Amino acid sequence: MSDRSLRGMRLGAQSMETESGVEPAPRQRVEYRCEDGEQVFVTFAAEAEIPPTWVSKTGKEAVLVNGEKPLDSNDKPVRTHWDMLLERRSIEELEQILEDRLNELRARRGERRSA
Repeated sequence: MSDRSLRGMRLGAQSMETESGVEPAPRQRVEYRCEDGEQVFVTFAAEAEIPPTWVSKTGKEAVLVNGEKPLDSNDKPVRTHWDMLLERRSIEELEQILEDRLNELRARRGERRSA
């Protein structure tokens, strides 16, 4: 019986294909450095675009060696629900709407507001 038979093998656990003649894709090893001097090495594909910053395993931001730290991007600041509400209504309008709604709720409950 052939030594390459599938008898007794778990499917997907092992490959019968040899790695002879297989060349891995070209790679490059890039060095980043944190402000405290920690070195971070990352391997990229040879044709990959290299990011100017990388977050190390310790959570610190590392900058590409022989590269410049990018300036802060001009992203829009995060708008909260409150910010969007204030774009549509003034504080006075919001206070009036709140007072009207509270009066409606009190009327449903049968309460009277003493002013």
